[in-house]
Amino acid sequence: MDTSSASSYTAKLIDGPLEGKTVATAFLETGDPRPRLELNTDKGKHYIYARAAGLEFGAEDDDRPTAVEYRFIETVFD
Repeated sequence: MDTSSASSYTAKLIDGPLEGKTVATAFLETGDPRPRLELNTDKGKHYIYARAAGLEFGAEDDDRPTAVEYRFIETVFD
């Protein structure tokens, strides 16, 4: 499978209230992983996560990662 042309990747939430969860996320138009995620809940709040250092690739020659780690920043209440 050629993952270099994939339009999305797995965001791995490595801490905070959603620790251990994963979310399918689209790449930016530039092809880069998103620097920040805002994840909504159904309870009037959303969580802010920022990109961490961890990247996973499907193969050594892939241009884009298949998974990226994100760290918890804050909870924002609506």
